[in-house]
Amino acid sequence: MSGPIAVLGGTGAQGHGLALRWARAGETIIIGSRDPHRAQDAAAKLSQQVGPNARVSGTENSAACAAADLCVLTVPFENQAALLKQLKSSFKPGAVLIDATVPLAASVGGRPSRVLGVWQGSAAQQTAELVPQGVTVVAAFHNISSDVLSGDRPVDCDCIVCSDDDNARKLASDLAAKIPGVRAIDGGKLENARIVEQITALLITINMRYKTHGAGIRITGI
Repeated sequence: MSGPIAVLGGTGAQGHGLALRWARAGETIIIGSRDPHRAQDAAAKLSQQVGPNARVSGTENSAACAAADLCVLTVPFENQAALLKQLKSSFKPGAVLIDATVPLAASVGGRPSRVLGVWQGSAAQQTAELVPQGVTVVAAFHNISSDVLSGDRPVDCDCIVCSDDDNARKLASDLAAKIPGVRAIDGGKLENARIVEQITALLITINMRYKTHGAGIRITGI
């Protein structure tokens, strides 16, 4: 990528894993968080993991968003709408926002159990309604395990990418290809994100059944 990647909510497990992989690939990463000090601490730890060539910084979500043409949203669904409303004036004109949000409901005991119904059809479509005009939304990175991303081994998983904009879909696909072992799959229009989001709940169930943390998907015949 030609500029920095702002990982909004980057102190969480998914954000950390994606930021780690992209930083290892030589990308400039800005970790965003509600708490700038927490973001800075996360960036420092990430830099230690990556090594001396790491280009990682941390700041508050609005500042991270304003500093990048490419943003990645990795927050829990219950925080998604509020954060996007807060960031509305921070997006650069023509920015691309990759949304990895999954609308999961938690069962008794706190384990995600099912996908919530979203009025717009999917979390990604809700995001598209909330961002300013001119910001393009891509749905991607839902089905890649944060535990696997945070490790050192190649990631054995396809990444389905959905967007109404061909150029944005290609941008996200190129970003997916920077993660060793990941193959980007063109999932078509943004409306298809609802199917991809639902797969995450299934993968969580499979992980629980088989007592693992690394279940992913591969599309065959391509």
